[in-house]
Amino acid sequence: MNGWKRWLLPIYYYGSWPMRIGYGRFLARRGRCPIAVVVFHRVADDGATAWTCPTEVFCRQIQWLRRHFELISLAEVQRRLRCKQSYHPAVHITFDDGYADNARFALPWLLEQKIPVTYFVSVEQTATGRPFSHDLAAGYSFAPHRPAELRQLANAGLEIGCHSYSHRNLGPVEDPALLEKEILQARQALEAMVDRPVRYFAFPFGQLENLSRTAFQWVHWAGYEAACSAYGVYNLPGRECFHIRRIPADSCLLRLKNHVFFDPRKFFDPLADWMVRPLAQPETPELVRG
Repeated sequence: MNGWKRWLLPIYYYGSWPMRIGYGRFLARRGRCPIAVVVFHRVADDGATAWTCPTEVFCRQIQWLRRHFELISLAEVQRRLRCKQSYHPAVHITFDDGYADNARFALPWLLEQKIPVTYFVSVEQTATGRPFSHDLAAGYSFAPHRPAELRQLANAGLEIGCHSYSHRNLGPVEDPALLEKEILQARQALEAMVDRPVRYFAFPFGQLENLSRTAFQWVHWAGYEAACSAYGVYNLPGRECFHIRRIPADSCLLRLKNHVFFDPRKFFDPLADWMVRPLAQPETPELVRG
């Protein structure tokens, strides 16, 4: 975070606190509370990257969320959106990528606490054990989970989701064969690894430029129940329940508080619902095989 933003953040958060409290109560009375879905990546104490959160900070973040929100499953997020009713502030926790370091503390602790989590992993890294290219480019070689460990986590109650086949930016991709591999074949391969259904998909990187109507259609056609982005807005009751918007989390507790607690900037969604509505399934050889 830039120096001037570090100084402005507490001023903005605490200065707007009375307004947030009042607006939150107003929305709760009407069953219109927004639902925040947050996304972590790696929990470890080496401070290696901007997407690494120290264990002590992570515990404080989850404990704060637990005090102020209902911690609900992704299926419950969708139910509340579909029913157009959300009477209590709620949060769902997700992880992206599938770093093996998360199994040292974060995942066992969350499972012990019975906190619902959706854990999105990329198939190629899991199958081969190769680190992510963006980590290698930054000089790091973090190990991903391997299939046996994923099965163990799934058997313990962790919801495993798909984060594409190779962690490719799907925004500019129009090639049907490539989209089939990254979305449909990835689901099939991951289900074989964990020996259970894979219900949810998360777009790599998850920003607006990493999404497309074509890719959303393939997520529909592949049979997923939801597709997750990560460009930082709330899920509002009555809006599209197939597309789950997520808010990135990092090692700053105050920034997490600011993002999830009725931040007025998070109510505006630049992506129209028509972008993610399903189209008729095309009769292609790829989907016939699927």
